[in-house]
Amino acid sequence: MSDLAEARSVSVEEYLGGEAAAPVRHEYIAGEVFAMAGASEEHATIAGNVFALLRAHVRGSPCRVYIADMKLRVEPASAFFYPDVFVTCDARDAAEPLFKRHARVVIEVLSESTEGYDRGAKFRDYRRLDSLEEYVLIDSHRRACEIFRRHPDGWLLDPVAEDGRLVLHSIGFDCPLDALYEDVVFARSEAADPA
Repeated sequence: MSDLAEARSVSVEEYLGGEAAAPVRHEYIAGEVFAMAGASEEHATIAGNVFALLRAHVRGSPCRVYIADMKLRVEPASAFFYPDVFVTCDARDAAEPLFKRHARVVIEVLSESTEGYDRGAKFRDYRRLDSLEEYVLIDSHRRACEIFRRHPDGWLLDPVAEDGRLVLHSIGFDCPLDALYEDVVFARSEAADPA
């Protein structure tokens, strides 16, 4: 895939073929390929917690939950992303093993290097999915969670209180914010460190 990442423009077929053999994951946007960076311990723990909670919730239903290594295709944007966690309840996604197309919920865990992108251009592309009903941003540096919900007039922000609950109407899910942050130890900032 490293050769593809240096190419000027890559077709979807080249991307998918290269990605299958690549040791590093890459996202694809309109012919450009971008290597993905590794995640912090806090990021990985939060994503794991969210996946476990959602997986238990949808067990026995037509919905499926995916974490980090499953691609989500956003065809109107000519893009493939690796959301931290996403849920699809569409039977058509079961027929496609390499990627899914019909996410109902997408969850991104924010890091300093990706927060602007996750809130901006990436969210703009995700909004082009007709199936998407809720987009969740979870901070990995402090207890903070935001839910963007699709409404007939557009997307509305529904912030979660620090002692509140993550409620996903589209899949009937509800859990305390504490559950998302279980086992997360926030790194102390150097400014707060008296040493």
